[in-house]
Amino acid sequence: MNAFNLTQQNKNSKARLGKLVTARGEIDTPCFIPVGTQGTVKTLSPAELEKSGAQIVLSNAYHLFLRPGTEVIKKAGGLHNFISWQKPILTDSGGYQIFSLALLRKVNDEGVEFQSHIDGTKHFLTPEEVIQIQKDLGSDILMPLDECVHYPCAKDYAERAMRRTVDWAKRSKMAHGSWLMAHGRLLFGIVQGATYEDLRKVCTQALIEIDFDGFAIGGVSVGEPRNLRYNIVNFVSGLLPQDKPRYLMGVGMPEDIIEAVELGMDMFDCVVPTRYGRNGTAFTSVGKLTIRNSPYIEDFRPLDQICSCYTCKNFSRAYLRHLFNTDEILGLRLVSLHNIHFYLELMRQIREAIRQDRFLEFKKEFLSRYLSEEEYAY
Repeated sequence: MNAFNLTQQNKNSKARLGKLVTARGEIDTPCFIPVGTQGTVKTLSPAELEKSGAQIVLSNAYHLFLRPGTEVIKKAGGLHNFISWQKPILTDSGGYQIFSLALLRKVNDEGVEFQSHIDGTKHFLTPEEVIQIQKDLGSDILMPLDECVHYPCAKDYAERAMRRTVDWAKRSKMAHGSWLMAHGRLLFGIVQGATYEDLRKVCTQALIEIDFDGFAIGGVSVGEPRNLRYNIVNFVSGLLPQDKPRYLMGVGMPEDIIEAVELGMDMFDCVVPTRYGRNGTAFTSVGKLTIRNSPYIEDFRPLDQICSCYTCKNFSRAYLRHLFNTDEILGLRLVSLHNIHFYLELMRQIREAIRQDRFLEFKKEFLSRYLSEEEYAY
């Protein structure tokens, strides 16, 4: 049974509406997945995420494997119980984190040896073990171990990494596919191949042949120019099956998400809303706003006058600026909460625009306001 139902395709673009069915609930797509790397979306509670409209969160298998360890989480009854979040959870394999270690890891066809970034202890993980870790966590959507390369990358190196990614994906499904299907868990394949269209095509076709519940595009937002990223996404999106969800990993800024929705992508995750929030930058309907700056000393308007989040309904820019400039933790929480709400509300508006078959008009209207040069124009 297909876990994804495509409910509407826009006439004038590749933008589409769908429902992704998991063991713990349905997810409306296009969707944004708040990132809770270590079992928490930084500074925010599960109740706040749910009230903001989050239908799914992301956690990272690599980080949770190292701390607190899968045995602890298993004893707690799984990751959902451990973090008190009963909606779907997608777990990233940690491939990107492991390959970011550079000098601290060695990779071969069997798997990856790496040193913990926490205490330097050595570990060796195979693709099969990475899926087992995610099974132990109780994940609803699992990602296989892949080899991510940075931009720029020589073609021969990119090809080796791509072929290894396909082999690891095949091994992951062979070892665990039957169990995952029996328990209603979803396994996605990850398309790699750097910026080389022929490698991306080979990888995509191989993963389609293996047959996954969904497909992710990995290896973007790793230093490549924005137009090149859009070209990759557009190219791979055109090769992927219509009846499976498409997940663009690690993207991104609101304007990037809107562009990728137009190119046919369904799922997005990024640390941007909370990372920017902790640094005092808010996303608003008229662009980014750096709340530490002096123009907000006596600005008693909300961050965004058309936003209905808890922060905007109760606090002024002047107060938020005061919190950041006195190093009060509440400031980090309130701007992070606003940013998550902004992203989830943006996705709701995108879905509604697709439903009304006016996505391109929505995109034009949103970007004309959001990309305005005046940071505090209204």
